Amino acid sequence: MAFIVTLSSEELDANQDKFRIEQRLTKSRPKSLNLDAALDGPPIVLLIGETPAQPDRERSRWLAWIGIVARHGTVGAVEKSITVDPLRECLETIPLDGSEGLLSDLPGPLRQEFDQASLLGAVGACSDAVWQSLERALRARWHRLGSLLDWLIAQADPPAFGDSPSDLSWQEQRDATGSLLRIADFPLAALAAWQRPRSVDAPYTAGLIPQPVEHSLIDYDVRVAGDAFGMFSEWQHGDTVRCDIHVLHDASGRRLEVVNVNATPVESRLGTDMLYYHEPTKSFVFVQYKRLGPDARSIYVDARLRSQLDRLEEVARLSRPPTQPSEWRLGNDPCFVKLAHWPQGVSRQPVQGLAPGMYLPVSYIRLLLDDDCTRGKRSGSDTRIQPDRTASHWDPVHRSSQARARRNYRHHQGAAVRLGQAAC
Repeated sequence: MAFIVTLSSEELDANQDKFRIEQRLTKSRPKSLNLDAALDGPPIVLLIGETPAQPDRERSRWLAWIGIVARHGTVGAVEKSITVDPLRECLETIPLDGSEGLLSDLPGPLRQEFDQASLLGAVGACSDAVWQSLERALRARWHRLGSLLDWLIAQADPPAFGDSPSDLSWQEQRDATGSLLRIADFPLAALAAWQRPRSVDAPYTAGLIPQPVEHSLIDYDVRVAGDAFGMFSEWQHGDTVRCDIHVLHDASGRRLEVVNVNATPVESRLGTDMLYYHEPTKSFVFVQYKRLGPDARSIYVDARLRSQLDRLEEVARLSRPPTQPSEWRLGNDPCFVKLAHWPQGVSRQPVQGLAPGMYLPVSYIRLLLDDDCTRGKRSGSDTRIQPDRTASHWDPVHRSSQARARRNYRHHQGAAVRLGQAAC
């Protein structure tokens, strides 16, 4: 589908700077606009400019911006609104009319439908058939737009996670990657565009589609990192280890390097681990995921879990203690276990927030395991159930741990992250 927003050349010129700063747009539309025929594809928005009509000149329009509909709203008794977010400027001028215009590639009926939907000053909608024809023509004649279209469409129509081993693993890795961005105070929008990697054994971040403007920067950082560590020949072409690197920068110059490693094929993985390493302080935060079933609020404690806790305590001793006030954190535990819970069913918006759950410090888990408050009801049972006195703390602990981490690391000017998935 496609929504079409048509502005006069004067109105477009007057708002260009605002669009470039905000990269979003809210525009009213008639409540009577029939969207039935338009709701059969990704909600693409085409923002076009039009020169003032003149008696001796044909209609002259051009495609200026492309975006996706983030939400619909109500602004009055007779009008609704659409909010376009993200909204991105086309990388070059794309004429619509005339013999060289984009519309010349459309069949007559589809071009007529587009013309009817693109009334000056209004918001219209056309069918997915129109959009598919436009998309084919854009990719064929304006090659530079291909990466922008890939990035937008991936957000407009995100794949839903199912219950396959690869989807469950990617779901956990997505949450771990989101946690890293939250700790380092980077926007989750970096995860907004994702598509399933070709291989089920590939890391989650291998499916991320970066914004087109970041391509050259990321490619350079990946090549430099690969050469520095001498790992590409072994890691990229091996049968058991898969690695993907993404490098993010913010306006203050901070750098976040995310390395997503899958050490084994998906069928033999034991879970997801997240490691946040902070270069200036030579300290880290380690999170091991334990996935709760869709209806479960308990986990089985066995020799394997206790062994994992032993190893986490060994790892915790490697983190350097604070040497100045700005490095101090509440508590000395750098290692956590996240009891992560994904509601039953699939999510159509996988980039919104983190999975519900609880981040438990290893020292606190040790206390819980030695306390009868967590023991199951059956005699001799090794089942450990979340005690009532902590049940109400799921969300607050989740929020406070994230907020505390952000406060502690926000002021730093450099950061590095290693995101690994291994049997720890």
